[in-house]
Amino acid sequence: MLSEKEKLDTLANLMVELNQVSDLDILMEHILTQARRFVNADAGSIYIVYDDSLQFTYTQNDTLQKRLSKGEKLIYSTFTLPINEQSIAGYVADTGRPLNIPDVYNLDTSLPYKFSKEFDDASEYRTHSVLAIPLKAANGDILGVGQIINPMDVNHNLISFSEKDEKMMEHFAGIASVALERAKMTRANILRMIKMAEMRDPKETGAHVNRVGAFAVEIYEQWALKRNISRKEIDKKRDVLRMAAMLHDVGKVAISDVILKKPGRFSKDEFEIMKQHTILGARLFLDRQSDFDKAALTVALTHHERWDGKGYPGPVNILDGKSIAGLTAPEEKPVGIKREDIPLFGRIVALADVYDALSSVRTYKEAWDESEVLSIIEKEAGSHFDPEIVEVFFSIIGMMRSIQDRYKDNH
Repeated sequence: MLSEKEKLDTLANLMVELNQVSDLDILMEHILTQARRFVNADAGSIYIVYDDSLQFTYTQNDTLQKRLSKGEKLIYSTFTLPINEQSIAGYVADTGRPLNIPDVYNLDTSLPYKFSKEFDDASEYRTHSVLAIPLKAANGDILGVGQIINPMDVNHNLISFSEKDEKMMEHFAGIASVALERAKMTRANILRMIKMAEMRDPKETGAHVNRVGAFAVEIYEQWALKRNISRKEIDKKRDVLRMAAMLHDVGKVAISDVILKKPGRFSKDEFEIMKQHTILGARLFLDRQSDFDKAALTVALTHHERWDGKGYPGPVNILDGKSIAGLTAPEEKPVGIKREDIPLFGRIVALADVYDALSSVRTYKEAWDESEVLSIIEKEAGSHFDPEIVEVFFSIIGMMRSIQDRYKDNH
């Protein structure tokens, strides 16, 4: 439990810390972690405004987390709420005012909002106190709502939020909202680039790239934890990987519609042209001024490489797309890079992309049954995929399913 001095120090350093995070999902994780730490709360959630409704976007719950095995993560589904006064989060978003509720099970019946017990009943959790704070943009628009749940004293006894907690959390929310608004703009810019690719290639949907990005960061985190990599380093890498993975196929904007929208198999010449999307995508990030640029270039260029060296494009000069001299097969055909020579992010996104492609409906195919998809991935370990990445993938298959449920295609 933080002392008053530690709380003030946290507020003072919060802007710097949050401004180091660019990805929206990673940022929400940081915001909620720090907010809960601030008031020693057991749980919390964040709702974000999308299309005139509130989307339940992120949650943490220490009590439920402790029921899981080591390394497992809390799995949850998203849902939406109308922005009106009927729910706690909806009321806060609609009015722009915070709510400090000592006991959600004993609300005055004259109040317009109600507490939904569905989550508590389903998870066997007991929500007591809730502090819901609006997250506001600089112009006053509501970006979302943060809910902090069940504060505890130094002996871990449940208590209610004080007026002082409420005021401090309003200051916290003001700082967090600045970073949140910036991250939403970054995500919007990425999605615009993806929308351009989607206009050319119907497979490159927002849902697809969100799933690939989410798969990738979860796989990376488990891989890194096995190596005892520091939490700070993991968070830094997750931030850039999430955005880079979402842009893995951005180079398709430069490929002809005739090829991209072809429903059948490519001819040999068409496939050679299609393979150029890796190099064309990498060229967008050639200036490499930031860690994100470096990661995006790496992922765009190498996500079709194979563990056995039979992938593409292999060692190339990104500027002209030509294979680097001396790195060709005897018949003068380019060879892919292989094994650990493939950058880690490329190896991870290779698996994430194939997993999603096989699991999803496409204009030319139905979604494969999950057992078929998992069987293919298992068989391809050591040939197409890094066997260690495959092992990590199977260790968090429950999280992969949760991500699929969260980012569903709109058919």
